[in-house]
Amino acid sequence: MARVEVPSMGEFLEDVPSNWGKWGPDDEIGSLNYLTPAEVMRGIRHVKQGKVITLQRLINNPKGDPVSQGRTGARVSMLTDESSWDKGDAPRLPGDVHYADDYIETFLHGCGHCDALGHVWYGGKIWNGYDARTTIGGMRKAGVLPIAEKGVVGRGILLDMARYRGKAALEKGETFTHEDLEACAASQGVKIENRDILLVRTGFLDAFYEAGREQFYKDFNEPGLTYSLELVRWFQDMEIPNLVTDTISNETTLEPSSGVVLALHCALMRNLGVVLTEIIDLNRLAEDCAADNQWTFLYVAAPLKVVQATGSPVNPVVIK
Repeated sequence: MARVEVPSMGEFLEDVPSNWGKWGPDDEIGSLNYLTPAEVMRGIRHVKQGKVITLQRLINNPKGDPVSQGRTGARVSMLTDESSWDKGDAPRLPGDVHYADDYIETFLHGCGHCDALGHVWYGGKIWNGYDARTTIGGMRKAGVLPIAEKGVVGRGILLDMARYRGKAALEKGETFTHEDLEACAASQGVKIENRDILLVRTGFLDAFYEAGREQFYKDFNEPGLTYSLELVRWFQDMEIPNLVTDTISNETTLEPSSGVVLALHCALMRNLGVVLTEIIDLNRLAEDCAADNQWTFLYVAAPLKVVQATGSPVNPVVIK
């Protein structure tokens, strides 16, 4: 069988639109610029009950953490606890106070996290046209810090694609489009509006715990949005600031029409400045939305203020 030639990302995305320069030559937060004070107030108007739901998955889960292959989940280690005084090598403080202390080792993309806009690129340029060499030794441009300082606050909408398709979870490699997102919203009795923060549930990461690590990573190909020029234009026209999913990569792993990987990271994040938030737990929120039929809410999130980082853990908060 003849080998299929995979195009370069530049060739594949030759005709996609761009938001470079839209917010000036020094911009590092991209489509988060759409989240103005008016958008915060629009989100607040969807607070009806005062109900709070947090969305970060467990860090240091005893059952393991679903992450990209090549990464590991977080490890938390105790430095000081009561046994330190048993051994007699702990500090003796006035009043004989004891304490516990620990530290964490983690990939910044190894748990529920927010990507910096400069995290993925092609053609030697990251978001807004900055030279990719600005990533050497740390993200001097388009790192996660500007996102952390801005914060992400606006009207969120949950799109439960798994429930819409009558499944507990989408299957490996299962794809959907922006038209599917709109149809899903309609089935829930709501409509996606301009500048909405999109939360898309697939249920896929549950397989890590239900089927086991080996089966989860075998022939690995996540479900998710798949590239089309129409989809990218839709994101641009709808002025979507943030895409939040319960998958590792926010998109199907292998783009089926071309064989390229991370096409939407490039088209949406690198070119449009859409912030991507990944490995989020949407199950509890989905059950709650199905129970009270409220699928829109105030969404609030901020990654950690890590200097020159490619991403950061985040614990988004939904207020209904």
